[in-house]
Amino acid sequence: MKKKIAFFDFDGTITKKDTLLEFIKFSKGDFGFFLGFFVNSPYLIAYKLKIISNQVAKEKILRFFFRKTTEKEFNRQSERFSAEVLPHLIRPDAVQEIIKLQNNGVEIVIVSASPENWIRGWAGKKNLKIIASELEIEQGFLSGKIKGKNCHGIEKVNRIKKIYDLSVYEEIYAYGDTKGDIPMLSLAHKKYMKPFRK
Repeated sequence: MKKKIAFFDFDGTITKKDTLLEFIKFSKGDFGFFLGFFVNSPYLIAYKLKIISNQVAKEKILRFFFRKTTEKEFNRQSERFSAEVLPHLIRPDAVQEIIKLQNNGVEIVIVSASPENWIRGWAGKKNLKIIASELEIEQGFLSGKIKGKNCHGIEKVNRIKKIYDLSVYEEIYAYGDTKGDIPMLSLAHKKYMKPFRK
């Protein structure tokens, strides 16, 4: 049997919205969310102007909202978000595509810049594997930093190749929605950009 694998970006591809932003709203409330982004607006502008990297901007946000949050509490909030909010953010057409691929013997891997903490509950129920950004933990608390590199752009390719020998797969699929997914899409025989938007 041919070995087949599919790599799916998560935010904006499988979901309708950026789940990091939705998770912050869920855990901090609307007021806390808007206050935090107002305070950090200089960093967001600097990122848009390409003065700082995606990772630096993201770590500024993570540090503001979650530094000194215990790992246990963060995971508890992630599990609640995965159960209560995430199902409403999922694109039905993406789920149908995943089911179709699985029925055809395709291994499915989510490759996301978001932390896996709130993805794994949903993904686990559907037997999907995850490659995602990891959050740095110091003595049981989130530091606000990403462990290693943010799983974005070329880092998605690096992380995939570290885990999978792509030469053994006769069919490779990839699904994404932004230019940050283009390096991952370049790995595939069948590539799809914004496939589930109507």
